[in-house]
Parts: sequence; C-alpha cells; structure tokens
Amino acid sequence: MAGYLTTHVLDTARGYPAEGLRIALFEITGETRRKLAESETNSDGRTDSPILPQEVFKTGSYELVFFAGDYLSATGQTAEEPLFLDQVPIRFGMSDADAHYHVPLLLSPYGYSTYRGS
Repeated sequence: MAGYLTTHVLDTARGYPAEGLRIALFEITGETRRKLAESETNSDGRTDSPILPQEVFKTGSYELVFFAGDYLSATGQTAEEPLFLDQVPIRFGMSDADAHYHVPLLLSPYGYSTYRGS
C-alpha cells in the first residue's frame, strides 16, 4: 500500500470543526517550494479526499499552509488588524513510503498546535 497525507482543522475556541478553511500543500526541495495542491475543509473540518493521495505520494519534506486568518475573520473571531494569526505554515517530513501521515491543526484566534495523528 502506498502512503498518503490527510489533514483536518478543529476550531478549539468554538468547539467545532473548522469548515471552509483553505489549505495549500507545498513540496520542499532545498530552498524551493512547489505548490502541489490546494483544498478547503468540509463540515467535518477535513478535506474531502487526501491532500496528497496514494497515486502521487512520495517521501520528502512538505509544508501545509493553513489560511487561518481568512477563516477566523469569516467566523467573526478577529477584530484587530493586523491579525495575530494569519497564515499558519507547518513544515514536516515524511520518510515512510507506505505510511498514512495525518497532520491536524487545533486552532484558536491566538494559538494553535499540531501533531502527527493517525
């Protein structure tokens, strides 16, 4: 089985999945970033399909960029400019060609966390 990458976003301030949050995936090679995919979260806070599916998965260094500021503004959770959190980049590596990698984001207007999920 080939590996794949999934993600989801939970709005910890509101206690809901973060619906409608835009996410971009980049492949990192040295100093070069190459955009591979862009998606938006559904009502469960997940993308409808893996953001990096099995048929194009390969090991390496990647970056997910979560457009948190747009989401937080759309849900009325921001008041000041500039926003404390705008784009949230998470850079990570995937070394197992047969693994499912899951990189979630727990988000609030003033903080976030992530981990390697399952």
